[in-house]
Amino acid sequence: MTRHMPNDPMIQRLIAQAKQASLSRRGLLQGAGIGATALALAACSTGGPAAKPTAATDRSATDKSLNWDNWAAYLDQDESGKHYPTLEAFEKQSGFAVKYSVAVDDNNTYYGKVKDQLALGQDIGADVVCLTDWMVSRLIGLGYVQKFDRTKIPNAKNLSPSLQNPDFDPGRTRSLPWQGGFAGICWNKEKVPGGLKSVDDLWDRSLKGRVGVLSEMRDTMGLIMLQNGVDISGKWGDSEFDAAIDVFTKQVNDGQIRNIKGNAYLEDLKSEDTLAAICWSGDITVINAEAGDKWEFAIPTAGGTLWNDNFVIPIGSRKKTGAEELINYYYQPEVAAQVAAWVNYITPVVGAKEAMMDIDPELADNQLIFPSDETLAKAHIFRTLKAAEESKYGAAFQAVLLGS
Repeated sequence: MTRHMPNDPMIQRLIAQAKQASLSRRGLLQGAGIGATALALAACSTGGPAAKPTAATDRSATDKSLNWDNWAAYLDQDESGKHYPTLEAFEKQSGFAVKYSVAVDDNNTYYGKVKDQLALGQDIGADVVCLTDWMVSRLIGLGYVQKFDRTKIPNAKNLSPSLQNPDFDPGRTRSLPWQGGFAGICWNKEKVPGGLKSVDDLWDRSLKGRVGVLSEMRDTMGLIMLQNGVDISGKWGDSEFDAAIDVFTKQVNDGQIRNIKGNAYLEDLKSEDTLAAICWSGDITVINAEAGDKWEFAIPTAGGTLWNDNFVIPIGSRKKTGAEELINYYYQPEVAAQVAAWVNYITPVVGAKEAMMDIDPELADNQLIFPSDETLAKAHIFRTLKAAEESKYGAAFQAVLLGS
């Protein structure tokens, strides 16, 4: 295949920067951990008014500011950790000034902070935010996000065909993927020299009190269910979920599991409060770059979960056109490749793999960024839950968090 060589000088500068710092990931793991009680309280209500709120009037023509909320370690930075090269290039190109905030630690806690404003159609302080599939499904169902004008996002044509028609947003009229990844297991190679292969290995007595798991129910419960032999993408119900929650409850009550957190779990790995964890794939690259290749990630033998975080425009944003311009910018293959080279998550943009050859040919073969069919076969998407299931299973999971 012939690689596309960009003529845009700005894109060429981005590629040059990425060649110098594709794995330079400094100073990103921010903030203290969030307690299980706070997580549970945030998730107790899905909210939802009787009538869906109305989208705010767009003022992008006169207000050239944008606010973008995202997860930690999820956008390329320079060596100093103070600048976002692709974002600064967008600002110069577009004339928008973007405030980028690492504001999302966990889907539920973020939702808990903004759900009341969303229900009233108010500005939540973010014009674009990246959240996980299941939370985006909830927001779309409640009418809390704005419909795209796809004529203003022409680069959406580069979206991978496999991601174009999710059941929660057919045709991608209200969401577009930002990055995707796997949930699997990781361990401190110095402290656990034999390594881990399965979720059951996390329950070894030698790791008692040194195991972390994610506060994202679909990842933690998904991996336990897979270990139990359940196809989480297929038909399963209460009995399969209950069997997995029993395993989870036992490991928490026995003290095997030390912490249940969102993105803050990385701090526990760095401090060695935990030596092994259920984790997200790209994050391990972050702490290895900071601390000298001490951790290893693996998809468990029974399989891992596969997910995407997605751009959405909150219903109260008054900068919809600006947000669409930002999304369109990041769907350029060369820009997507630079982001992927830094964050090491799966890019949704067709053409990014070819563009990666100009940045770092080795990364073009990285299975955590451009997974093969063989790698994808090991990963499973947690099926979409019905409203009653969402409430029931979520309450069961949160009950364990409250008791931890």
